[in-house]
Amino acid sequence: MLGLYERARKAQWDPVTDIHWSATVAFGSPLPDDSSFAMASFEASPLAPRGRAMWDRFRWELQSWMVSQFLHGEQGALAASARLVETVPGLDAKYYLASQVIDEARHLEVFSRYLRDHVPDPYPPSASLVTLLEHALADSRWDVTALGMHIMIEALAMAAFRLADGTFHDDLIRQIIRLAARDETRHVSFGVLALGDLYRELSASERAEREEFVLEAAALIRRRFLLEDIWERLEISREDGRAYASHDVLMVKYRQAIFAKIVRSLDQIGLLTARVRDGLARLDLLGFGPDRSLPAAEGGAAQG
Repeated sequence: MLGLYERARKAQWDPVTDIHWSATVAFGSPLPDDSSFAMASFEASPLAPRGRAMWDRFRWELQSWMVSQFLHGEQGALAASARLVETVPGLDAKYYLASQVIDEARHLEVFSRYLRDHVPDPYPPSASLVTLLEHALADSRWDVTALGMHIMIEALAMAAFRLADGTFHDDLIRQIIRLAARDETRHVSFGVLALGDLYRELSASERAEREEFVLEAAALIRRRFLLEDIWERLEISREDGRAYASHDVLMVKYRQAIFAKIVRSLDQIGLLTARVRDGLARLDLLGFGPDRSLPAAEGGAAQG
């Protein structure tokens, strides 16, 4: 834990001087041709009747929605890490979490500036994200807050950043997420370090409670990535948009790809039990197991 704190101290970056804020962002401009996998998905989507330009608009809206959710997730992470400074046992863990508070404030600064300066109409937090954050922050047990934030939300962010680095549409946001991803790696590492030994000592009833929390969180994450807010903005019926996002191969693979780091982290803390694995399989979130890395080509296609 002290080593993690030391790395956090040395890896701080400046949100003003380390980012090239003068870079041009042509939000809404035409985009290069997408992969054949993505274009096949488009042809099967409710967007297709409106023509190829609608696919570009969807891709920009997806980026806008994703960055907006990054911002709202970082707000939750700031609150959670500040709470954990007070409640987590051990001075070494408190040292580390104090450094994470600074990380989260920096992330809030850069994502809010990007959205303010370059995105015409950012999105509010998705209802599913709000519910997940409320559940994680309302629990009086520090480990459940850490489970919700450092394993479920932060690991999801790590995977989303990795995919976004290759598929977002301007250099500025890609630079921002590369810097933020460096911090997220430490955040997930804290969750694995803090919870691994603890969860090996859980009673059967205590483990069952954590399993239930994970499965509820996973269902909320899946619902979040059915992209209801985007369909509404594009004037696609929620029913048609949800049906497409639920069953289209590209959309399913994307959810599995962003969930891969959560699966790996759950395995590392001993919480990828048979019950949890079965529940994730029913949600169609198991595409990349804890011992498999995401192939670069498939990951690029999954974003669209």
